[in-house]
Amino acid sequence: MIATDNLELSLNDLSIDDGLANANSNKIMKWNLPLKELYKFACGFYKEKSGKAIHLSYEDNLKLVAFTQQAAHGPLDLMKAPPLGMFDVIGKDRRIAWQQLGTITKLQAMEGFIDLLDRLCPLFKPYVEAIKKDKEEKARLAEQDQIQRTEAQAAEKERLEEQRRIEDEKNREELQRRQLQDALNQQTYHQFKEYAEIQFPGNPEQQAVLIRQLQNEHYHQYMQQLQAQVATNYARLKGDADPEEGENPSTVGATGAGANELGELTNSTTKENSQFEFKEQCDSDNDSGDYAVISPANMWTKADIKLFKQEVMAGKGDGVIRVNHGDTVTVKVPTHEGGSCLFWEFATDSYDIGFGVYFEWGKPPTTEVSVHISESDEDDDTIEEDEEVICAEDLECGPVQSSQTSSTGSALGSRNPISIIIPIYRRECHQEVYAGSHSYPGEGTYLLKFDNSYSLWRPKTLYYKVFYTR
Repeated sequence: MIATDNLELSLNDLSIDDGLANANSNKIMKWNLPLKELYKFACGFYKEKSGKAIHLSYEDNLKLVAFTQQAAHGPLDLMKAPPLGMFDVIGKDRRIAWQQLGTITKLQAMEGFIDLLDRLCPLFKPYVEAIKKDKEEKARLAEQDQIQRTEAQAAEKERLEEQRRIEDEKNREELQRRQLQDALNQQTYHQFKEYAEIQFPGNPEQQAVLIRQLQNEHYHQYMQQLQAQVATNYARLKGDADPEEGENPSTVGATGAGANELGELTNSTTKENSQFEFKEQCDSDNDSGDYAVISPANMWTKADIKLFKQEVMAGKGDGVIRVNHGDTVTVKVPTHEGGSCLFWEFATDSYDIGFGVYFEWGKPPTTEVSVHISESDEDDDTIEEDEEVICAEDLECGPVQSSQTSSTGSALGSRNPISIIIPIYRRECHQEVYAGSHSYPGEGTYLLKFDNSYSLWRPKTLYYKVFYTR
C-alpha cells in the first residue's frame, strides 16, 4: 500500500510536469494509441485495480513505482533528492529501484511501465482494447451523425427547391390560364351581353352574373377542345413513329411535342385575342370620339397587414372607416393636376369586403378626397339604372358602342359618364393587404367602392390609403 500511495504522488507530478508535454510524445504510438495516452490508461488501471483485481509482489510494485518516478522526473539525481530518514527502509528501496533504471528517457520509462504492467496483469490489455473500441464507436457514431445531418440538410434543401419549382410552375400555369380566359372573355363578351339583355332586360346585375357564367362555361369547353386536339396530334405523332423503335425516343418526342403544342396553341390564341382586343378598342375609340379607352388597373397583395393597420391608425394613412352591414362606402378621389397615377391600399378586420374602382369623367368640382356612405351599391351619386356606363377594357361591360351613346345621351342630362375600371368583387382583405394602381385616363374622379351590402349582420372595419404619383 505504501507503493500505491507513492504512485499517486508520481501521477500528480506527471500531470504538472511541463517536460512531458512535448510534441514527440504525441507522435509515438503503442498498441495503436499515442504512448502518452496509453501510459495514462496504464497508471489509472494500476491505481484502480491494485489490491483488488490484481495482487503484485513488493518487488514488482517497487519496479512500477520506479518507472513512474523516471517518467515524471527523469533519471534520479541524488544531489537534488531530499534526505531519507534512518528507518525509512521503503524509501531506500524505492530509490534503489529508481537508480537502477539509469538514464533511460521519460518516454522509455512510460513504455517500460506499460510492458511490465501488461506482463504482470493479463487483464490490462483487454482493458485497453475495450477503451479503444469505445472511442472508435463514439467516433463512428459522431461521423454517422454528421453524415445524417448533412444528408438531412441536403434533403431539406432539395425539398425546398422542389417546392419552389412547383409553386413557380403553378403560378406560371395560373397566369397563362388567366391570360387565355381574359382573351376569350373579351372575344365573346358582346355575344353574351346581347343574350343576357334578352334574358334579363333592365337588370344589369343579373346580366353581369349570367355573362360570367357563360364565359366560364365557354372557357371550360374551349380547354376541353384544346386538350382533345392535343391528344389527337399526340396520337398521330405516335402512329407515325417507327414500330421497331418501341417507346424509347419516339414516345418521349411525342410527349414533348404534345406539351409544346399545348403551350404554342395557348400562346397563339392569347396573341390573336390580344390583337382582336386592341383592334376592338381602337374601333371603340373611333366610334365614341369623346373618351379614350381606359387601361386595366394593376392589383397585388402584401403580407404585412398588421404593420399596415398600425400605420393607418397612427395617422400615416387616410383613415379608418366603419362600414355597417348593408352599406356601401364610396371614396371619391379627384385626379390631381400634378399626378399621373393613383395608388390605393386597404385591409379589414376579421371579414372580407367587396371592392371595385370606377371613374367618373369630367372636371372634378373639388380636389379634396371625400367619403360617401349609401345603403346599397346603387348610389345616387354614382350609377343609376338609366345612366350610361363606359366600360372600356372591362370584362363585365365590354367596349362602348356609339349607338348606345346616342340613344342614352338625352337621359343623362348633366351627369358625367362613368367607366368601370375594376368590377366589384369580394376580397379576402382581412388576411392580407390589397393594393393597386391605375394610370390617369384623363380628368375626372376615381370612385373606390367598398361594398358590404351583401352582409346582413356584420359591420366591417376598413383601413385604407390613397395617394397619387407623377
